[in-house]
Amino acid sequence: DPRHIIAYSDGEVRRQFNVCFTARVVGGRLTISDESTELRFVQPQEIDQLPMHHTQRLRIRHFLEHRERPYLG
Repeated sequence: DPRHIIAYSDGEVRRQFNVCFTARVVGGRLTISDESTELRFVQPQEIDQLPMHHTQRLRIRHFLEHRERPYLG
């Protein structure tokens, strides 16, 4: 959503966006990187309990609805 603009108290202004990917497990094991603090698999019914921005939740919901086209805001 190009109208999603965040103005921080220190004067910084950003146009925030998120990118979501789909994937499938083919092997290996979950490993935390320097960009994450927690990593786990969750069931779709647990998603509403996770802390995330509403736009991320929207993208996940659209994936679970098997939409043919992405929602761009």
